[in-house]
Amino acid sequence: MSGRAWGVLFVLCGAIFLEGVDVAMLNVALPSIRADLGLSTGTLQWVMSAYVLGYGGFMLLGGRAADLFGRRQMFIFWLTVFLLFSGLGGLATEGWMLIVARFVTGVAAAFMTPAGLSIITTSFAEGPQRNKALLVYSGTAAGGFSIGLVVGGLLAAIDWRWVFFAPVILSFLILITALVLIEKSPRPDRSGQGVDLGGALSVTAAILLLVYSVERATHVAVGQTAATVAASLVLFLAFVLIERKSSAPLVRLGIFRTGALVRANLAGLLFAAGFFGFQFIAVLYLQELRGWSTLETSFALIVIGIDAILSPTLTPKLVEKFGNARVIFGGLLLASLSYALFLPLGLDWTYLMMFPSLIILGLAFSLAYGPLTIVATEGIEEEEQGVAGGLLYTSFQFGAALGLSAVTAVGAAATSGTTPQALLDGHRAALVVPLVAALAAAVISAFGLRGKSGAAQATPTADGGPVLEPVESTR
Repeated sequence: MSGRAWGVLFVLCGAIFLEGVDVAMLNVALPSIRADLGLSTGTLQWVMSAYVLGYGGFMLLGGRAADLFGRRQMFIFWLTVFLLFSGLGGLATEGWMLIVARFVTGVAAAFMTPAGLSIITTSFAEGPQRNKALLVYSGTAAGGFSIGLVVGGLLAAIDWRWVFFAPVILSFLILITALVLIEKSPRPDRSGQGVDLGGALSVTAAILLLVYSVERATHVAVGQTAATVAASLVLFLAFVLIERKSSAPLVRLGIFRTGALVRANLAGLLFAAGFFGFQFIAVLYLQELRGWSTLETSFALIVIGIDAILSPTLTPKLVEKFGNARVIFGGLLLASLSYALFLPLGLDWTYLMMFPSLIILGLAFSLAYGPLTIVATEGIEEEEQGVAGGLLYTSFQFGAALGLSAVTAVGAAATSGTTPQALLDGHRAALVVPLVAALAAAVISAFGLRGKSGAAQATPTADGGPVLEPVESTR
C-alpha cells in the first residue's frame, strides 16, 4: 500500500477508535453523571439508550447515503456533527440536554461509520490488501473500546464532563487530517437513483421501534413490548413492499441472496449480543459483589483489548492460511469456551481465576470481528458497499442492545433477594445468555465451512441473479 493509502487508513482507524472510546468512556462515567445532575435511574438509562437508538436506527440509512451522496462528503460532514454534539453533551446542565446530545451523536456515528468502512472497501483492492486494512481497522475499533474503559475511569475521576470534551479534541484532529488525506471523489451518478424516502422512513422507524423495544423490555409491561415489536414488524413489512416496487430502492433486496453476507450479519448480531452481555455481567459482578472501583474494573477488563494487537498481526496470517470462514468459526468456538469457563463464578474468585475467560475472549474477538467485516462486504458491488457496511453495523448494534436486555431480564428473573448469594445466582443465570448466543453464532457460521478454496460459488449480480465465479482463498 502507498503512503497515502496508509494515511487514509490511519484517519479512518482514528474515527472508529473515537467511536469505541466515546461509548466505553460514557459507560464508566454514568455514576458520576447521575450524582452531579441528580438523574433518576430511568433518565440515566436513556443517556445510554438515546445513543443506541440514534446509532442503530439510522445506520442503514447512513450506509445508503454514503453510496448516493459521496463517502468522503458524508464522512466529513457527520464527523463534524459528532464533534459538535459531543461537546454540547459536556456542557449539559439537565438530563434532557444530555439525552438529546447523545441521540444526535449516535445519529452522526450511524452516518459516519458506514461511510468510513466503505471508503476502505472501495479504496483497497479485494483480497489480501483489503483484508489487511479491514483487520487493522477492526483491531483499532476493539482497542478504542478497551482503552476507553480505562481512560473514562481516569477522566471521570477528574470531572465527568471531560468524557465528552476529550472526544472533541480527538475529533478535531481527525477532521483536519481527513480533509488533507482523503481525496475528493467525483460526485456519484445518481441518475435514476432518487432518494427512496418511503423506504428510508419505514425501515428507520422499524429499526428505531425494535431497538426501543429491546432497550425497554426489562422496564415496561410485556404487553407494551409486544405492541412495539408488532408495530416494528408491520413497518418492516411495509419496507419490503416498498423496496420491491421501487425503481431505486434504499436496499436492493437481491443483496440478501448473498449467503456469506446473511451469515456474517446473523453471526455478528449474536456475537455482539454475547460479547456486550458478558461484559455487562462482569462489570456488575466486580463492582456490586466484589466492591471493586470503576478504575479497578476498567483495568481488570482491559486484557480483552489484546485483540487490538492480535487483529492486525495474528489474524491476517490465519486468514491467509485457513480462510475467513474457518477463522470466524474458531473465534466463535473460543468465545463459547470463554463464557463457559465463567459459568462457575464464585463470591471469592480471584482475578487469576477470571483471567482465562477474559484473555480467551480477547483472542476470540480478534478472530471473529475482523473476518466478519471482510465477509459481509466481500463480493458486493462498489455502489452498494455503504449499504453492506450499514447492514453489518446495524446487526452489531442491535445485537448489543439485544444482549444487554436479555442478560438483564434473565438476571432479574433469577435473583430471589438482595443477599450476595442471591445476586450471584442471578449473574450465573444471566451468563448462560452469552454462551447460548455464541454457540448459535458458531452453528450459523459453520454453514460457511462448506465452501472450499477454488470451488465455484454463486455470487449475485447487480440485479440479484447468480453468476458462477471462483471463490478466493480468503472466502
